[in-house]
Amino acid sequence: MSVYTLQDSDTGEEWEENCKFDELAQLLENNPSYRRVWKPVGFVSIHGSVMSRTDGDFRDHLKSIKKKKIPINPAVVISNKSDAKGLRIAKKMGISVEVIESKSFKGNRTEYDKKIMNVLSDYGVTPKNGIVCLAGFMRIISSGFVKKYKNRIINIHPALLPAFPGLNSQKQALDYGAKYTGCTVHFVDAGMDTGPVIIQSVVEIKEKDTEKSLSKKILKEEHRIYPEAINLIARKKIKVSGRKTHIS
Repeated sequence: MSVYTLQDSDTGEEWEENCKFDELAQLLENNPSYRRVWKPVGFVSIHGSVMSRTDGDFRDHLKSIKKKKIPINPAVVISNKSDAKGLRIAKKMGISVEVIESKSFKGNRTEYDKKIMNVLSDYGVTPKNGIVCLAGFMRIISSGFVKKYKNRIINIHPALLPAFPGLNSQKQALDYGAKYTGCTVHFVDAGMDTGPVIIQSVVEIKEKDTEKSLSKKILKEEHRIYPEAINLIARKKIKVSGRKTHIS
């Protein structure tokens, strides 16, 4: 059973149906004016490399989302660099893009984040029905952003949090002599990589692994679990209680 948001195109009324997918299909077939409402998603990048560490990652994540038929609508990609290659990828895939330059921005972190929130709102990515997927967002976001979009902002980190937070996580794991590492999709709070964990995937560290080879193995798992986490949120399968997440 899953929760689906529906709308009557004749009246504009929206409601939720808790049913199986085949039951949903029958309902839509019997009622031509009914349609599914897809959750808008905003992809936010602050280092020009939209969606993870390479532009190819962004394309792969979107393909995974479409392939798995996740009930979301990638509404907008926001970057702080107008020449980011990921923006061209987004455009080719029919996704709107917006640039909020950070280098020339005159103001503090809170003011910059307000601009991001305004763009998200313009594209329908609201705290009620939207999801904000961070990508290459290498800084702590303002408390106002976190508070407004509480448990609606997610990020992926190349380590098994709370181990090896921050930068160069793969190198941290190798230097520490860890036998296992991996990646974590988590909700974002006001700290650095400290939000409630949604999904984790474990990767074994081999004797001959280098930072490059380990990164490649972790990236493969990132491509798998990030869309999975988005799918769970979109289908309202996750409940957050304190630091713990519960998946139904």
